[in-house]
Amino acid sequence: MKTISIRALFGALLLVPGLAACGTSGADAPRSGADGARATGAVVTSCGTKVEVAAPPRHAVALEQNATEVMLSLGLADRMAGTSYQTDPVLPSLASAYAKVPVLAKQYPSHEATLAVEPDFLYSTLASAYADEAAGPRAGWKQLGVPAYLSAHDCEDPGKTPDEVRFDVVFDEIEDIAAVFGVQERGEKVVQGLRTRLDRAVAKTPKDLAAGTDVMWYYSGTSTPYIAGHGGLPSTVSALTGVANAFDDIDQKWPAGNWEEIAKRDPDVIVLADLTRGGDGDSAEAKKKFLRTNPVTSKLAAVRADRFVVVPGSAMDPSVRAVGLVEDFSAGLARVYG
Repeated sequence: MKTISIRALFGALLLVPGLAACGTSGADAPRSGADGARATGAVVTSCGTKVEVAAPPRHAVALEQNATEVMLSLGLADRMAGTSYQTDPVLPSLASAYAKVPVLAKQYPSHEATLAVEPDFLYSTLASAYADEAAGPRAGWKQLGVPAYLSAHDCEDPGKTPDEVRFDVVFDEIEDIAAVFGVQERGEKVVQGLRTRLDRAVAKTPKDLAAGTDVMWYYSGTSTPYIAGHGGLPSTVSALTGVANAFDDIDQKWPAGNWEEIAKRDPDVIVLADLTRGGDGDSAEAKKKFLRTNPVTSKLAAVRADRFVVVPGSAMDPSVRAVGLVEDFSAGLARVYG
C-alpha cells in the first residue's frame, strides 16, 4: 500500500480542518503472518485516550530510552525510524539492536526533527517528550494521522496517572505496545520472563531483617537531595521486599529532602542511584564521597557502617528495567546484611 507523506498530509489538514485519522477496531478478526505477527489494526488506551493503528507501524519513533528499550525487547528495531534521549548505556542485551536505530537527538527531538523522519507511530514513557518544545502534543500528532502512546505512569493530566506504581501496569504497557505492533506472542513472552524474574528476586530478599528496617532511596543532588517518597517505583519495591521506605509518609514520588530531616530519621540503608549524566552528585561514587565528608551525613548510621546499595538510576523509573531494580536491591540487601 502506498504511504502518504506526513508533510503532504499536514498540508491537506490545513485545507480540510477537522480531518480525523481513521483506524480499525481491535475487535476485527486478526490476520497473522508466518512469524505470528498480526497484520491488522489495533486499539489500545493510553492515559484515557484511545490510540488506534490501522496496521502495525513500520516507521515508529521512540522519544526516550525507556520507550526504546521496550520496543527493542519486543524485537522491533527494524520497525524504528528513530530513537532519542539516551540517559544511560543501553541494556547490554539490547545494545546490538540499538546500534541499528537512527538517533534523532541527544535529548528530545523537536517537532520538526520528528516530522522529518515521517513516523507512523510515536511512543514515550514520559509526558515531557510531548511538550511544545519537544516533539509536540499528542493531539497535534493525531491530527496528522500519527498515533502517539504515553505511559500510564506519567500522563499529561496528573489526575489520570495512578497514585502508585504497580508492576502489572508496567507489564500491561509492554503488552499494549506488542498489540500495536501485532507481536502479541512476543509481548506475552517478555512479560512472562519479567514475572518469573520478579518472583525469584523477591524470594531471594533476606527474610531475617530486623522489624522496621528502613531504606532511603537517594536519586540525585547534594545541597538539595532528591529522595523517594510515596507512590513511585522505589516505594513499591520497598513494600514487595518487606522493608520500609523511610520517607513513604511524604505523598510525593520524588520530593526534595533536607539533610537535617534525613539525619533525624537516620535510615538503616541508603540506596544510591548511579546516574551517568554528570550532574551534581549524580554518580554513586560522587554520592558516597559527599555522604562520607559532609559533617551532617557522615554521622548517619548507614554511612558509618557502609550500608549502601547501588542501582542504575534509570531503573528507578517504571520500564523494562524495573524488575532489574528489584534484583539489584535484593542482592544489595543480602550483601549488606550477609
